[in-house]
Amino acid sequence: MHVFVTGATGFVGSAVVRELIGAGHTVTGLCRSEEKAAGLKAAGAEALYGTLDDFDTLSSAAAAADGVIHLAFSSPTNDFSNFEGALALDLRAVQAIGAALEGSGKPFITTGHPHENGHTVDDAVLAMAERGIRASIVTLAPTVHGEGDRAFVPKLINIAREKGFSAYIGDGTNRWPAVHRLDAAVLYRLALESAPTGSQMVAVGDVGIPFREIAEVIGQQLNVPTVSITPEEAAAHFGFLGPIAAFDIAGVFNTAQASQATRELLDWKPVQPGLIADLEEGHYFA
Repeated sequence: MHVFVTGATGFVGSAVVRELIGAGHTVTGLCRSEEKAAGLKAAGAEALYGTLDDFDTLSSAAAAADGVIHLAFSSPTNDFSNFEGALALDLRAVQAIGAALEGSGKPFITTGHPHENGHTVDDAVLAMAERGIRASIVTLAPTVHGEGDRAFVPKLINIAREKGFSAYIGDGTNRWPAVHRLDAAVLYRLALESAPTGSQMVAVGDVGIPFREIAEVIGQQLNVPTVSITPEEAAAHFGFLGPIAAFDIAGVFNTAQASQATRELLDWKPVQPGLIADLEEGHYFA
């Protein structure tokens, strides 16, 4: 299968590209620069220059492919403080790709938007089932980990370095789901190959790690104390991550049940190290 991948040079996208090629598929990846194109070519993919607002490019690439995996997400100004602008651009990109795939029966896999305002995009994707597209959604765990991670976990590590201690809130029993990026890449491939139309899958390896355990391994690796702080202290310590650090994500979203349903649907079996083991390998602290 020839697959068009947006976001092909990102943290998850680069893993998806290699997973697809390793499974015998060919890939055209959307990218912005010669440097990014070189990485795609080194992985064995074709590079297509463009951005999410190049709607004609998106349409023609989708029409020429046997399937599409849409991973890119950016605002018109590449400034993520404009989240609503990013969602609006994403909707237009999805619509452009969907128009090119209409009536083809081809697979179109996108990444879910847990944010409440992202439901418009997700609903638009799921509605494509009525237009002859095998559309489905993969929602990633909030923590996607592995070498090259620049998201929540590195920020927690940097905060602990700056403050001189690793913190959790209250008793730290609130749970974070996580998935290794290589396991997530396998799920995207399986979804492309065989997910039924309208499927909503959840990429979760660790269904719920107590936040205290994450804080403790960070403290151990940095050789700093691990300390409980109050909810009132969380904003000053964690900044914008304060509400997330206190949130029981696994409980609110019932990730155990959602993950089990995904595993059964596509026989997906995460095999990479979990988040705690990944942290203990040390590359996050190099």
